Amino acid sequence: MASNKCEYCAYYVYNETYECYECMVNLDEDDLERFLRSSTDDCNYFKSGDDYEIVRKQN
Repeated sequence: MASNKCEYCAYYVYNETYECYECMVNLDEDDLERFLRSSTDDCNYFKSGDDYEIVRKQN
C-alpha cells in the first residue's frame, strides 16, 4: 500500500489494464532493492504532481 507521499507523486499513475495505481519510476536492479528496503517516505525519486506548487511558492 502506498503512503500519502506516493499518492501526490507524478510517477504514481493509474494503470487502466490492471485497474490499480503503480509507480512508473524506471529502476535498475540495485536501485529497486534499495527502494524496496527503505521507507516510501524517503523516496529519492519523488516528483510532485501538484501543478500549482510553484505558484504557491511565488505568492
